[in-house]
Amino acid sequence: MIINATANAKPRAELLEALRGERVEAATLQRTMIVTGASSGIGAALAVRAAAANFAVLLVARRAERLAQIAQTIRAAGGTCEVLVADVVAAETPSRIVETAIRAFGRIDILVNNAGTGAPGRLLEQSDAAIEVQWELHVAAPLRITRAALPHVRAVAGGVAFVGSGLARVPAPGFGAYCVAKAGVRAAAAQLRRELRGEGIAVSYIDPGAVDTEFSEASGMQRSSGGFAARPERVAANILRGLQRRSARINGVPWQTAFVALAEWLPALADAAMSRVVDAPAPAAQPPAPAPTPGPAPSVPAPAPEPPAPEQQPTGEFERALEPVARRMERVKLSPDFLRAALIPDTTITLHDLAMRWAGMPNKNERGAMHEVLDALAAGGYLTPNGEETWLVARAPDEKR
Repeated sequence: MIINATANAKPRAELLEALRGERVEAATLQRTMIVTGASSGIGAALAVRAAAANFAVLLVARRAERLAQIAQTIRAAGGTCEVLVADVVAAETPSRIVETAIRAFGRIDILVNNAGTGAPGRLLEQSDAAIEVQWELHVAAPLRITRAALPHVRAVAGGVAFVGSGLARVPAPGFGAYCVAKAGVRAAAAQLRRELRGEGIAVSYIDPGAVDTEFSEASGMQRSSGGFAARPERVAANILRGLQRRSARINGVPWQTAFVALAEWLPALADAAMSRVVDAPAPAAQPPAPAPTPGPAPSVPAPAPEPPAPEQQPTGEFERALEPVARRMERVKLSPDFLRAALIPDTTITLHDLAMRWAGMPNKNERGAMHEVLDALAAGGYLTPNGEETWLVARAPDEKR
């Protein structure tokens, strides 16, 4: 059989040109990344850096204002991003994340499960609800999101990453449920890496190290001084490099990981070091002792009683719900307008996050005031308890029952 090379030259050339065009198009498709917990700290820094590296990024977190600011930073620099305000532990969130990413970008290359927060407390003194919250947030929710995203990640031979902690290897006293949950994250990442290896999916475990963010102090740990804690931007750079290399283990601060490995081998040293990581519980405030005076104390008139608060005519049902705590709110300067803006129906709020948004680094008195206010709003039908120090927003401030 003789093949007419001349007759087949044109179709073959067209085929080669078409294939070449497909390869160029595939090579120039923008890769995508989903980052949960993207409203602050490592998540925010990673999202910004990934966008600068030409990833289209989906930012997922609960704080809409923070997400909007980060999205503005990314877009101002020419990057591509979308925002999804969601609580990762909500049942509908995995499907919402996947639907949003596919609708916006058409693909999912890398999923980074970064959302998390700590809960101080001795392990056996923490309630079942507190332990369950940590497990749901750090282990169960990331697994559900990964399950939902897996078909799309598989389609592009992409990757999945889980952010762990050095405390998974060297637990800190007084930080029980968090350490246990992070140990679960580490095990889950190793398990999935071996189970998905044959499908071309990279599974990475990230040990971020000690990072200078609001997380540590807000969670009850001492904020490190003397340069020990790394900047989140530096950690994000190391994480992005590891994700691009499809590394099984990514160390945000390699020398800190080496220190953790040493502590794991020397438990006595680790016990001594870890005892200083978590702040001791604050002692109850005591009134100052009167200064000693020689002889009879001079007569001092009794202080005038505190004048009653001026009568306020409530302007609506929301104000009436806050009446029992109105004086406390005045003392700590907690504005009803702040609470109005925070009550978004069908979202979940926590005492920790709301107090952080209001006071930055709330003290014990401010946290106590916020707790009383949230309890009052629950009694007024605006919130529904949804776990320890967690509420579901049942209705907006101006919505009638």
